[in-house]
Amino acid sequence: MSDERVPVWRQDFPLTSAGEDEVTRREFVRYLVVASGGFAAGNVGVALWSSLRSVNEGEPRPIVALADVPEGTAHLFHYPTRADPAILVHLPGGELRAFSQKCTHLGCVVYYAAERGEMQCPCHEGHFDAETGAVLAGPPQRPLGRIDIEVRGDTVWALGAHSEGI
Repeated sequence: MSDERVPVWRQDFPLTSAGEDEVTRREFVRYLVVASGGFAAGNVGVALWSSLRSVNEGEPRPIVALADVPEGTAHLFHYPTRADPAILVHLPGGELRAFSQKCTHLGCVVYYAAERGEMQCPCHEGHFDAETGAVLAGPPQRPLGRIDIEVRGDTVWALGAHSEGI
């Protein structure tokens, strides 16, 4: 037996690789930069994909009789699916607007405040324009998702949901 003793860890891991001690700090940083660039490119790709996907969802379907929603009131419904709360607003002057009822901040349910002409989110005090769905105040950064509507005969129909705010 030789006087040179083999370390215990070498007995457990007897394999070696030529040049395993030759990865310099500069090479390691280069690998980190390449990996970071790959992640950044992936994020840009996901952002482009989400902005290019179809924004109009849902099939046309009746919501409510126009007579059941007097001016200055709102009607709650679900569109495009049963899991998507929505709100139809009959503005003073006769205009109709429909939006997703989910606040674009954290998804709380918004309601129509007729006296202010706004959609309000009670969770974090978000305020949206009842005519356009645009953010007026509070933490939301995006407008409410818009739902296209039209009156057919005496019935209000939903035609499609635009997920710009969702």
